[in-house]
Amino acid sequence: MGDMTGKVVIITGANSGIGLATAHGLAKQGATVVMICRNKDKGQAAQHEVQQTSGNPNVHLLMADLSLQAQVRRVADEFKARFNRLDVLINNAAIIPQKREITPDGIETQFAVNHLSYFLLTHLLLDVLKASAPARIINVASNLHATGKLDFDDLQSVKSYSMMGWAHYSSTKLYNMLFTFELARRLHGTQVTVNCLHPGVIGTNLSRTMPKFMHRVYLAVMPKPDDGAKTSVYLATAPEVASVTGKYFVDCKVKDSSPASQDTAAAKRLWDISMAACKLSEVSTSVLQVV
Repeated sequence: MGDMTGKVVIITGANSGIGLATAHGLAKQGATVVMICRNKDKGQAAQHEVQQTSGNPNVHLLMADLSLQAQVRRVADEFKARFNRLDVLINNAAIIPQKREITPDGIETQFAVNHLSYFLLTHLLLDVLKASAPARIINVASNLHATGKLDFDDLQSVKSYSMMGWAHYSSTKLYNMLFTFELARRLHGTQVTVNCLHPGVIGTNLSRTMPKFMHRVYLAVMPKPDDGAKTSVYLATAPEVASVTGKYFVDCKVKDSSPASQDTAAAKRLWDISMAACKLSEVSTSVLQVV
């Protein structure tokens, strides 16, 4: 692992589970860690815990509900007002509501948090990432992407929300993969790398929408968040992956992803839909190039 002293890292969904464990791991290596959390009380408790256990005071907290695009934009602006560099962006936040829900923006909640927040926050921070290059973008996906569906007529699961939300979760993880590979192509030559990963099947609060008994059993029998954070920490720090981009990692090793995740035409189409959903324009994100 590389020394992270002087490096600035953002982690979304950092107050619990894999995000919190990732914050611990990077703070212990000397990074300046910026935790983006939705709940202020839980976020402050997590911030203090990481500061105390790591002995690193450079652990900061920014608040945002990532299901709301106005708050994603605000937190990006707040970050830029407080920090002049960004070395690593880790898009980690995810949710699995049991029932289909719609945000005040009129967007299905999993699509908003699990995919569009990755897409929008990354775009809003690309200028500072490029200015800080070499820099790294890490998207926490899942091996469940292999069972995900890419139905362009039902990206927000109007017709297909089932299995207590887990089926749609798998689809959003496929969207993460497609976004990762397309972004890597567009950032070719910029010294900003983009990779995604499967953290493992880990006992976290992601299962909190399960029936309570199932949730307790899940937390008891599954590997702990520290195990799930290993690949995120590796991709953020390891010198040997500094120039690796557009790859999928499992257990700190490159693995093949599903054929659907490697469909370049589908990735470009999803990109265009996401641009429109986030009200972005190619002019406003001119740091990107199509290759």
